[in-house]
Amino acid sequence: MAAFSAALLAGSVAISAIGKWKAGTQAKKAGEAQQRAAESSAELLDFNAHIADLQAEDATQRGAEAESRFRAGVQGLIGSQRAGFAAGNIDVSVGSAVDVQADAAFLGELDALTIRQNAAREAWGYKVEAVDTRKRAEITRKEGTQFAAAGRANQTAARLGVVGDLVGAGGSLLEAKYGFRRQGN
Repeated sequence: MAAFSAALLAGSVAISAIGKWKAGTQAKKAGEAQQRAAESSAELLDFNAHIADLQAEDATQRGAEAESRFRAGVQGLIGSQRAGFAAGNIDVSVGSAVDVQADAAFLGELDALTIRQNAAREAWGYKVEAVDTRKRAEITRKEGTQFAAAGRANQTAARLGVVGDLVGAGGSLLEAKYGFRRQGN
């Protein structure tokens, strides 16, 4: 009967040990899979950050072009004003004619600077987006590393559990075979 009990104990320990060993291996594999998924997500975030950088450059370039075109239009307007004054036999270099041209130049410059500022704000928004996206990629990579480390830790814990079970079962078998009992009980 004792041999049967010992065999049952050994079988139970073996099944438990195999289960724990496999669970530990699966935990490690799951952690590694999560790390790979995190790296893929981080790569996508890096790509999106790069796109945001390109959008910022594009916004700045478009703003500079729009500002330049607008200034050229203002110069054309002032030229038309001068031609209109000259056609009306008005001296374009004195009096109201100069004031009208100066007002057009001043307001045109304000509008051109507004165009530049709006482009800069748009570019800044894309730059902030790029920085945020890169930080999210960094965090995602760190999470992936933590998943992998947790998987390895779970595998180690499972293997240590197997060793503990084997040592405990060995002690129980020795006690059963040799009758070790605590003194004083």
